[in-house]
Amino acid sequence: MGCFIKFSSPAILFMFLSLLLIPTSAHVQVNEGGYISAVISKNGLDFFKNYLINKATSSIIPLELPDIEKSKKIPLIGKVHMALSNIIIYSVEIDSSYVETGDTDLLLAVSGATADCGMNWEYSYGSWLLPTISDSGAATVLVEGLEVGLNVSLKEQGGIVKVILVDCGSHVRDISIKVDGGASWLYQALFEAFEGKIKSAVESAVTKKISELITKLDSIFQSLPKQIPVSDIASMNTSFVRSPVLSDSSVEVEINGLFNASSGTSMLNYYHKGFESSASCSSPAKMIGIQLNENVFSSGALVYFHANRLHWIIDDIPEKSVLNTSGWRHIIPQLYMQYPNDGMNLYISVTSPPKIHVSEHDIGGTIDLDMTINVLDSSEVIPVACISLVINTSCFPEIKGDNLAGVIRLNDFKASLTWSRIGNLNMHIFQSMMSTILKTGFLPYINAHLRRGFPLPLPSGFTLENAEIFCTNSWVVVCSDLAALSLTK
Repeated sequence: MGCFIKFSSPAILFMFLSLLLIPTSAHVQVNEGGYISAVISKNGLDFFKNYLINKATSSIIPLELPDIEKSKKIPLIGKVHMALSNIIIYSVEIDSSYVETGDTDLLLAVSGATADCGMNWEYSYGSWLLPTISDSGAATVLVEGLEVGLNVSLKEQGGIVKVILVDCGSHVRDISIKVDGGASWLYQALFEAFEGKIKSAVESAVTKKISELITKLDSIFQSLPKQIPVSDIASMNTSFVRSPVLSDSSVEVEINGLFNASSGTSMLNYYHKGFESSASCSSPAKMIGIQLNENVFSSGALVYFHANRLHWIIDDIPEKSVLNTSGWRHIIPQLYMQYPNDGMNLYISVTSPPKIHVSEHDIGGTIDLDMTINVLDSSEVIPVACISLVINTSCFPEIKGDNLAGVIRLNDFKASLTWSRIGNLNMHIFQSMMSTILKTGFLPYINAHLRRGFPLPLPSGFTLENAEIFCTNSWVVVCSDLAALSLTK
C-alpha cells in the first residue's frame, strides 16, 4: 500500500511541514529574486521530527475507528452475527522513525509502532427452533508493527508553496485481542472474523487522517500573506521565489526578503538579481542556517529614506559645550560673536539612500548627511550653516537572543561646507568637533535601535542555541542549533 514510513500520528506531518516552510549553513545557493535563504539540515530535520512525534502522538489520541460488523458460521452453534463498536486507539508507542529528502519529494516514516485499542463487542444467534441468544462485553487490541509512509511534494506557485500528497500508505503487521468475558469460543471467533477488518480499519483511518491534514496544510499555505508589515511604513516581501529544494538530506527555501513601502512600492527594481553564495557553517552539524543578502538591509534603508524618516534633531549629547555657542568660540569665532552664549541644536538629514556592503569581515556603510547648525536665540531657531558629510561606518553583527543586532562604529568621514551665514569655515579645524558630534550624538541614537536588533525568522515555539554568525561576500550567515522554548524555561 504505497511507500511505508514509520509514522504514529498524522498530526506530526502537519506540524512538521509547517516548520519546514517558515522562512529561516548547510550549503546555500540563492538564485534570481531570492535575498533570504533558509536551510534545515539533516540534524535539524531529525530534531523537528523527534520533537513533533512526541507532541503529536499525544495530541491526536484518542483516534476513533468506524464500527465493524460481520456474520460467521460457528461449528455446533450456527450462524453468529458479531459487531465491534466504540473502537478507539488510546495510546501509541514509537520504535523508530526517520525523515529523508528525495530529488523532488519529502519522505516521512515511522515503523515498528504499537497501538493500544479499546472496543466493545456483542454477538447474537438463534434459529426458528431456539430463542435468540446474545451477549456483550469489552476487549482490548494490541496493534503491532504499524508502519505508515508518505511522499510529499512542495511546489512554488505564484509566490506561495503548494503542498501535494504524492503517495501515502499504511500497514499493520499483526494484532492480538484480549476479550473480557464471553463464551469460550468467542476469542477465536472474534480473531478469525475481525483480524483483517481491524487491520484494514486502522490502516484506512491513519491514511485518511494524513490526507485530510495534507489538504488542510495546503490551504493554510495558500492563505499565507506575501507581505508582512514590520512598521507603519515598511513591510517585507515574503513571497517564495522558487520551489523548496530538497538535496543532501536538507530542505532549502528562498523568499524575496526585500523591504517594501507599506504603500505598495516595490524595491525589487533597485537591485540586480542572480546572486549566488556557497557559504557554509563552520560546523555542518548545526540544525538551521539563515542567510541574508546585503540588499535586504539596503532595501530597508531605502524604504525609510523615501519615507523621509532619516532625519534627526540632536539637542542633548554628553558633551554639553557642543550645544552652546561658547563651545565653538575657538572653532567658529563669528558664531560666538553674533550669538554669544546661545543654545544650539543640530539637524541631521540623510541626503541619499545609505549604501550597505557586506564583506568577509563586517558590514560596511556609507552615509551622506547634511548637518545644519541651528542657534536657539530666544524662541527663534536660526539656521547659520550647513555641513555636508560623507561618513564610512562598520558593524559586525551579533546574535542577541533570537535577534540580529549590532553596533555601528565610525571609521572616517569627509566634511565640506554647503553654505554659511557666519562666514567661511575652516573644515580642517572643524574635523575634531564633527567627530565628537558623530560619535556622541548621531551614532548613539542609531545604535540604540541596532542593539535591540530585529527578530530572525524562526519557527514558532523555538529559540536559537549556540548560534554562530559570520559575514562573507555580500551575505550575513547565521548558523544555530534550536531548542524548544518549553524545554528551556
